[in-house]
Amino acid sequence: GVERRQVGAGTGFIVKGDGLIITNKHVVLDEDASYTVITSDGAKYTAKVLARDPFQDLAVIKIEANGDPAMHGSLSSPGLPTVVLGDSDNLEIGQTVVAIGNALGQFSNSVSKGIVSGLSRSITASSGVLSERLEKVIQTDAAINPGNSGGPLLNLRGEVIGINAAIVSGAQNVGFAIPVSRAKKAVRDVELHGRIIYPYLGVHYVIVNEEVRTANNLPVEYGALIAKSDTGEPAVLNGSPAAKAGLKEGDIILEVDGRKISDNYTLAEAIQTRNVGDKVILKVRRGDADLNLEAILEEKSS
Repeated sequence: GVERRQVGAGTGFIVKGDGLIITNKHVVLDEDASYTVITSDGAKYTAKVLARDPFQDLAVIKIEANGDPAMHGSLSSPGLPTVVLGDSDNLEIGQTVVAIGNALGQFSNSVSKGIVSGLSRSITASSGVLSERLEKVIQTDAAINPGNSGGPLLNLRGEVIGINAAIVSGAQNVGFAIPVSRAKKAVRDVELHGRIIYPYLGVHYVIVNEEVRTANNLPVEYGALIAKSDTGEPAVLNGSPAAKAGLKEGDIILEVDGRKISDNYTLAEAIQTRNVGDKVILKVRRGDADLNLEAILEEKSS
């Protein structure tokens, strides 16, 4: 026979009354596992994973709002109560936030309070076999523990402004949350397309700073230097929008649609805020010449 065991626990929050839920990708990473959602009133539902974000630690799952015959418990109302998604683009350091989650996988509906400790942090988060680079995430000192992953980070109006995703092991209350603006995009993509869609350009690059400029004897102090990846992958992917636009290894992308590329506005951010099919104008330094190249963004497959 088959024996089923619980192998992990996380948190999520309902964003649509029909049972659409946001959580972390690493919470539902195992494609062979089955997933159960336990709502705050104790009802249990079998969950279906609709989409795992190919580039961020986000996933969209779904339960049936009118009860689930696979397990016990049901709700009498035709729709589930939902959270309000707030604004993560205008946060301020020091503002109070509240984290809710299934702390340690044992203490469900745990609430902790803290502040926004930092903004636009970039970290590498690891969970088992998954390791991901998380860009421009929110830092908070609200207590976040294993099991809190995927839970909401709220402002004092009760609006979700982030999705709790990672902690620094061995540190004191150094946690990180993905801005809710990215979850809004994930939900919109799933509703419209049934998957999470990203445009891509098709280059590997490093952001030009003083160290990179000096090491490579570059003529500029900002931009994205197109270079091979650390694993030896080509600087410009074959057949990509970048290749079709004429970009080459060693080029420096200075601007995208007139906005400078830097640590504060990376090439990845510039591309991911566009849509598949958009045309972007790239200002490129090649040797001693400045070029303006056009690229039409395509969908990035996972």
